[in-house]
Amino acid sequence: MTQKIYPLQDWIARLDRRVYAALIGLVIGSSAGAVGLLLAVAGPLVTLIAVAGLLGGLYLLTDIRVALYGLIGIMLMLPFGTLPFRIGFTPTLLDMVLLAFLLVYVCLWMTGQRRGFQLTAAHGPVTLYAMWLIFAFVLGMRFGLPGATDLRQFAGVLLSISLVYLLVDYLRDPVMLRRLVLVVMLFVGLQALLAIGLWLLPDATAEGLLVRLARIGYPEGGVIRYIEANPDLPERAIGTWVDPNALGGILAVGAAMIAPQVFARRPVFRYRWLTGVIVGIIVLALLLTSSRASFLALGTGLTVIAFVRYRRFIPLLAVGAALLLLLPQTRDYVERIFQALRGEDLATQMRLGEWGDALELISQYPLTGIGFTGTPSGNLYTDVANMYLIMANTIGLTGVAFFLLAMGSVLLYGWQAWRSARHDAALESIHLGYHVALLTALVNAVADLYYFRTDFQASITWFWLIVALCLASSRLVLARTPALTPAAASAPAPDG
Repeated sequence: MTQKIYPLQDWIARLDRRVYAALIGLVIGSSAGAVGLLLAVAGPLVTLIAVAGLLGGLYLLTDIRVALYGLIGIMLMLPFGTLPFRIGFTPTLLDMVLLAFLLVYVCLWMTGQRRGFQLTAAHGPVTLYAMWLIFAFVLGMRFGLPGATDLRQFAGVLLSISLVYLLVDYLRDPVMLRRLVLVVMLFVGLQALLAIGLWLLPDATAEGLLVRLARIGYPEGGVIRYIEANPDLPERAIGTWVDPNALGGILAVGAAMIAPQVFARRPVFRYRWLTGVIVGIIVLALLLTSSRASFLALGTGLTVIAFVRYRRFIPLLAVGAALLLLLPQTRDYVERIFQALRGEDLATQMRLGEWGDALELISQYPLTGIGFTGTPSGNLYTDVANMYLIMANTIGLTGVAFFLLAMGSVLLYGWQAWRSARHDAALESIHLGYHVALLTALVNAVADLYYFRTDFQASITWFWLIVALCLASSRLVLARTPALTPAAASAPAPDG
């Protein structure tokens, strides 16, 4: 069997031993000097963070799987983390792991370990949408020149969209696609536990813990959130996402992706009961965020799962709805949902006001929007709690049409693959989970904006990661279909 060589190891193996020894000595000496200087200038805590980050970064470069898992971990656990120092601007931790993944991926091609770039029919509309984003960004400069932060954030958006190309090409193995569900289950479950734990702590204690993250770009205070920003009303769970609605979206999409595993013929995790417990923890954390849009989006996703494939979800959904309506602890939550549907509470009224302002702006700039970097006048603004309206404000109705075309292409491609996937036990549950996760995000976006607003890079990356997983699973299903036999469809999965 040929030994697998990773990109960094392959490069090192080509070096002359004397050169290698000299380089090792130089690196050790330089590292020791840098650590000593950093200790003297910044103190032990920053030094520890910097050294840990450097070692973690080097480890990411040894294996593309590690880089991908690190990307998912940073995105879900430290979404707003940054380097503790500036290099002209302040890169986020997510920027760094995205670039690490891209670097390792390029190295695989340079060393000949990958050949035959894989694309799907849905990549055409996605490319058209990305090109329109660039056009809208350039056109919007007529209302304001971009600063360093604007450029970094927009580059981060494009880098996130690039995952649709990189992951579809890289993920050619059902085992890897199945393991990614496990990775998401781990990190979304951890974030849910963290959110619940912080919510249970006294406000002062929870805030004291969260402000310790200020050294890596988090707020220095005022992080605890309440319903309608009123401390007299219940607290909202935030985890390390700071914003409860953004956290709610992540939890809803994660739960939708994992839920099919509860009744899957071949689940990615052999302990179904533990999978069910993890889904329950995520749903509980979602309830504590008081994000009604995310909760209703998850309800939509679970309903699709129940009626498309797993009918055993229907009794569970009925019991859950009954408990939600009857338990005293959830009555206020249910009442707030009905208030939102009737447009009676303050948050919903503010949303409706924003939607009206957005429609006014769209009427003035319908085709191209006003871009990302400025506004024609001081009384105009693009932020509105609806992803499709903020898109129309920023990139015009043309951009919204391109986006909907791209998403329609992804879902249509997935539906074509589903006719085969439902007979493939290895891919059935994950294929359905990925696509229902995307549908949940699209429904959630009706009342939230985090999958498009450029300062929420982690939410944008999460969205396009889901798109990439949808396309990768569909492509793999269609590639396996001609060779799939009934015996192969029901055989145990390699990762069991």
